[in-house]
Amino acid sequence: MTGDQIRPRFLGYFAANGHRIVPSSPLVPAQDPTLLFTNAGMVQFKSVFLGEERREYARATTCQKCVRAGGKHNDLENVGRTARHHTFFEMLGNFSFGDYFKAEAIAFAWELLTREMGLSRDRLWATVFTDDEEALGLWQTVAGLKPERVLRLGEADNFWAMGETGPCGPCSEIHYHQGDHLPCAEVKAGRRCLGPACECDRWLEVWNLVFMQFNRDAAGTLTRLPKPSIDTGMGLERIAAILQGKTSNFETDLLWPILEGAAKLARKTYGASEADDISLRVIADHARATTFLMADGVYPSNEWRGYVLRRIMRRAMRHGRLLGLYEPFLWKGVEWVVTLMAGAYPELRREQPRIQEVVKTEEERFAETLDTGVAKIREYLEANRGAKERVADGRFLFTLYDTYGFPLDLAQEVFQEAGWSVPQTSLDAYESEMERQRERARASAAFGAEEEESAKLYAELSAEIRAPEFLGYESLAAPARILVMVRAGRRLREAVAGDEVEVILDRTPCYAESGGQIGDTGQLVGRQGRGRILDTYYRGSGLIVHRVRMEQGGLREGEDVAVSVESPRRQGLRLHHTGTHLLHAALRKVLGTHVTQAGSLVAPDHLRFDVTHGSQIRDRELEQVEEMVNEKVRDNLRVDPIQTDLEQALKMGALALFGEKYGQRVRVIKIGDFSTELCGGTHLDQTGQIGLFKVVSEGAVAAGVRRLTAVTGDAALHYVGREESALREAAGLLKIPPLELPQRLQKLLDDQRVLEKRLESLQVRQAKSKAEDLVAAKRETAGVAYISARIDGLDQQQLRAVADSVRDRLGSGVVCLGSVKDDKVNLVTTVTKDLTPRFNAGKLIQEVARAVGGGGGGRPDLAQAGGKDPSKLDAALALVQDWVARSAST
Repeated sequence: MTGDQIRPRFLGYFAANGHRIVPSSPLVPAQDPTLLFTNAGMVQFKSVFLGEERREYARATTCQKCVRAGGKHNDLENVGRTARHHTFFEMLGNFSFGDYFKAEAIAFAWELLTREMGLSRDRLWATVFTDDEEALGLWQTVAGLKPERVLRLGEADNFWAMGETGPCGPCSEIHYHQGDHLPCAEVKAGRRCLGPACECDRWLEVWNLVFMQFNRDAAGTLTRLPKPSIDTGMGLERIAAILQGKTSNFETDLLWPILEGAAKLARKTYGASEADDISLRVIADHARATTFLMADGVYPSNEWRGYVLRRIMRRAMRHGRLLGLYEPFLWKGVEWVVTLMAGAYPELRREQPRIQEVVKTEEERFAETLDTGVAKIREYLEANRGAKERVADGRFLFTLYDTYGFPLDLAQEVFQEAGWSVPQTSLDAYESEMERQRERARASAAFGAEEEESAKLYAELSAEIRAPEFLGYESLAAPARILVMVRAGRRLREAVAGDEVEVILDRTPCYAESGGQIGDTGQLVGRQGRGRILDTYYRGSGLIVHRVRMEQGGLREGEDVAVSVESPRRQGLRLHHTGTHLLHAALRKVLGTHVTQAGSLVAPDHLRFDVTHGSQIRDRELEQVEEMVNEKVRDNLRVDPIQTDLEQALKMGALALFGEKYGQRVRVIKIGDFSTELCGGTHLDQTGQIGLFKVVSEGAVAAGVRRLTAVTGDAALHYVGREESALREAAGLLKIPPLELPQRLQKLLDDQRVLEKRLESLQVRQAKSKAEDLVAAKRETAGVAYISARIDGLDQQQLRAVADSVRDRLGSGVVCLGSVKDDKVNLVTTVTKDLTPRFNAGKLIQEVARAVGGGGGGRPDLAQAGGKDPSKLDAALALVQDWVARSAST
């Protein structure tokens, strides 16, 4: 049974048993900043299990995309070294939200595995929590397992918890016996295999059934939940391996074509070398993780999710080099993944060009990182050539990793190839530096005590009170009642003038920040007091919170008040939010449908829009986008908000954003036939109300992400007015009409370039004329002629021309020239051909450049470098004599 057959077989079985098939959620968890990636099927149902959200179904089944490469669940370093560890994998699961419990969960699992998938009953065993007598009995009565084939295990193995507090419960695992012919460390040591409790490959955990039946409080006390639930998970790759008769997930049809592609590219045979096999497995796994993460909107960067993705990609690239793949190759792996998995995940095909472009760029950049790292190691080896012990410094290894992104294991290999050792003491020093960095990271990420208290309070309030009714689509003012007031994480009964508090009302016209649109401001007026609403945002689960500064009198909990939105500011937000939708649609029509939203900000006076696009947006493309938006503004299209269910919205062609959380009922903003998006923001009634749309800037914010800033309405008119004023002023300085300004500026720039080239040519001729003087002033040491001189005012190219001239006149010798220009040091070294076997220009330039706070490199006959400290140039050039003498004696 293929992987593409297993998915529908699993989902279809549970659908036939009353479960709703729910699509996989994105790998970026919706509205959960605590979680790095979606790492289990239950993540998208977390709020349901916690009682914060209700769904229209009580049974669900999914095939969930998952990544485990950081945080609590981190399999990254094990990938490639075992047969079943992955960063990306698919988790099949079934869920019950207070509907059925243990008996049904066990019965469903047993029937699916033995009847639907045809697994031998004799090969299946189970484990249960040591105190779970109910599950122990059910495995015997429902599945007919003998008592000796159901193992009792402790809390570490068979008890699951969502966190330190909250829903938790025992779990039961189903294990498959792959055969006693496979090696077992226990047996090898003369002991008995531990069965499903053993870590060997004879036993494979197939399915985990979690019975959520308790709530754990802060004191650790367990109380029974009124409606216990079920959460199960089975790895698609593992069940595929069993059904396809493979002992390794990598040999299944879910991964083998990718691994085979990498093997052919590297001209390797899988199974011929364990080291090569590890690298091939790493590339196969990481190509999947890279493709799926980027398809879900994650980009390589130096921060959080992007940093983990970059680590995954660079680990694959490094293993490619170990296989002899020195040219970019991972971008080709993206195509292998898309070919294999686009049937189940059509978004991969749509995003393929963008993903490949970003991956290839990242590979090219990492090649530079590897080259820089190797150069730094060579500098280190040269500087420590006289060391008594050839042992690498762990702190230097950490600097290589932390500053230059150079992997530790690759650094170890380079040192070992040079005859240096990297003992445990060096690794301990490296780890010590790494731990200091982790401490700094934890300190910067830690919440303050006040924030923690506030978060706990809002979690409690979410369960205590109903989410406020939002009235802001129809009205900018409304009567309301104060439900709760909070300050510094504590509830208040009353707030007085001067206080700044968070207020929750039973109903409000104020829009809470979400979907890129910032929150409303306004007024809150009671009978005896008035406050200014400074911001509106969400806390807890759907609670609309108003940050209010009391200006007069006082307000009390339970008091009836009048709440109003600042109207001109809201109108600015409506203008720019509708403008954002028009911009998004226009970009997709001009640049291509690979363009998707990667972030946005809707403010009263401007909009900022981040989009996925691999290169700079050309001026002509920006003009086309702007013209298209303004055409739709002139067409005065209707802006229709439509309430519908999610499935129907997607059938309408509505764009959904990765990382956004959508319920079963959604709001669609439809602008004629031009734009259709899921959106809960506030919008205009007609596009003509925008008046004018103007893009004011475009640039890069990350690899493969471009940022546009634009203005609409009065803000656009003011911007155009300032541009025209600046144009008239510039034209006035040149005493020409404004429209002639571009041609006149071009002529002035051309004239300047001609003059600059003449000046440079003159400077080079003057410098070359000194070549004879420099040769005449040559010195010798150890029988070798050398020239070390300073000629200021020359850039790198000019200095090289002089060095070439000096070398040609010298005949035989070593030349090192330095120059200071624009407060930067330029250096060039050159060695005549007859001396390059003994004197390496690249090594000389490294020593001289280091003395001026710089670095560089090159060939044995020619090398270039730069430096940051001009005050040390003379002292650096004085090092040449000693270097020539030392090199002559070796």
